[in-house]
This record gives sequence, structure tokens and C-alpha cells, in this order.
Amino acid sequence: MTSLVQHITVDCADAYELALFWAKVLDSSVSDDDAPGDPEALVEAPGAALLFVTVPEPERGKNRVHLDVRPTDRTRDEEVERLLALGATLAADHRTPNGRGWATLADPEGNEFCVECGAAERAALTGARLPVTADDVTLAVRLAADTLAKSPVDGWRAPAGTLTWDCWETVEHLSDDLFAYAVQLGPRRPSVKAEVPYRWAPEREGGPWNAVFADPEAGTAGLLQTLEASGALLTAMVRTASPDLRSYHSHGVSDPEGFAAMGVVETLVHTYDVAAGLSLAWTPPRDLCDRVLARLFPEAPDDADRWTVLLWCTGRADLPGRERVTSWKWHGAPLDR
Repeated sequence: MTSLVQHITVDCADAYELALFWAKVLDSSVSDDDAPGDPEALVEAPGAALLFVTVPEPERGKNRVHLDVRPTDRTRDEEVERLLALGATLAADHRTPNGRGWATLADPEGNEFCVECGAAERAALTGARLPVTADDVTLAVRLAADTLAKSPVDGWRAPAGTLTWDCWETVEHLSDDLFAYAVQLGPRRPSVKAEVPYRWAPEREGGPWNAVFADPEAGTAGLLQTLEASGALLTAMVRTASPDLRSYHSHGVSDPEGFAAMGVVETLVHTYDVAAGLSLAWTPPRDLCDRVLARLFPEAPDDADRWTVLLWCTGRADLPGRERVTSWKWHGAPLDR
């Protein structure tokens, strides 16, 4: 076994006040167990939490360890301006005219940290494909669950769009897909020849073959809870699995990024199906669609409306000047970056 980083600990003069600043930086919150005046304050963040500890000694000299911040939905320069407005100060500017480089900021107690280009900016600068990540799985599932939670309690037995399954069954199937992709990454020696042998079976003739079913007594809230739980399993497995891991999928032996992209596509298109059956609006973010298209449908048209292109690739929409897709599969095998 190996060790993991539990917390990144920061000595400071006022743990709670500094934690509030960093909670805003990371779009997170201070632990409910902490309060003003406490000697410690915890901010949960992806990867490792930040633990702030009040100490009597003042800061002396330059940081020997510092944090690098990468924005996820803003440009580097937009993030710098946001953090300055929160109370940070500019310590050194290493940004270059060609868009590269970073800015060094200091938090309200003088602890320096760097703001780097986001992944999209970095990909644009290098011409590289922007990868699909565990965070993308989390985003897709949360957007789907939030959208479907707006539906009325009745109507869930209506057909899901053009599918032969109803809306309830389709969300169960989606939960099962996310679970199935997660478990493919679980064994110490994943098989490249077969799926993990859970028992999959339908509950009715013509229904989806699942290993995961929601308890009808739990209602819609329980159904969506199974969706979020299965999504969290896939997120965790993608985040912790080695990028070199390979596991079986019928459309090509795949890697963690591939399974993440599969989970995102399943979430986006099946939410589209269910939203149609429940008369809900559903349009996922363009950049999310673009990333999964680049990973799983590398030959997809480059039309600007990436969501419509994804629906076309999966047989759910028309594209002007192109024949309707009636049979499709994605490219599961890893791509050369």
C-alpha cells in the first residue's frame, strides 16, 4: 500500500478567516465543524483538503511550498481578476504575450500561490486534444440530476423519447451504465476480454438488462440518488486509476479516460431521452460535448453546435446535408494525444 496526501496544512494568523478566502477561491465551503476563532479550519477540495492552523509565529521569508491554481471554467486572466477582487494581491506577473505563463498572487496573509492557464487554454496553445476527466463525469451527472429533479412525481412511466423504455427504466439503465463502467476499472488485473461478471437481467420482457435497480418505494428522489451514487463511483475510479490501465469494452479495450467519456455520453443522451418524455428542457455545455466527441467520435463533423453533433452521432438528431445515423458505435480504444 502507499500513502495519500490527507491535507495540505497552512500555518496562519487566523485559520477561519483565511479558510473563508480559500473556500471562495475553490468554490467550496469551510467545514460545518469549524467556527470563527477556532484554531483550525478545513476546506474540502478535489485532490486534497486544505487545513488552516492558527500559529503564533508570523510568516518569515518566501514559501518553500505553494499551491498552483488552475481555473476550470474561466481563463487564467479572468481568474486572476476574480481572485484580486476577493482580496488577493499580485506578487509577480509571469504572463507572456503569447498567452503562456502564470501569475503569482498572495492570499490575505501573504501566502503566495500561482494561477496557471486552464486546461482549455493550454490545449489551444499546444494544439492538443482536451481530455475527458473525472470532473466531467461529476459535472454531467449533477447537471442531469438537477434537471430531472424538476420533473413532476407522475409521468415517469411515459416513454423516454424514442426509446422503448419508460423514463424510470431509462434512468435505472443510466445508473447501471455508470456502475458498469466504474467496475471495469476496479480489479487489480482488469480483463481485456470480458466484462466483470455481475449478473445483468431485465425486470420485464423488453426492459433494460441491469445489475442496478432503484427501489420504487423510494420514489423519484431515490431513483436520482442511485444515479448520483453510480456517477460518484465512476468519478472515483477514473480519478484514482492509472492512465495506463486497460479494460474490456465491446467497442474497444479502453482506458480510464475512455470510460469517463462513455459515462458522460450516456448521461447526456439518456437525460435527453428522459427530458423529452417528461417535457423538460435539456442542453448540456458545449465544451463538455466537444470533449467527449473528440475522445469517442474523432471523425465527427466540426459543426459549431456540438450538442446537436453529439445527438446526430448517437442517432437522435439530424444534421443539415448529412444522412441520419441509424447504427453507431463510439471509439473506445485510447487515442494518440
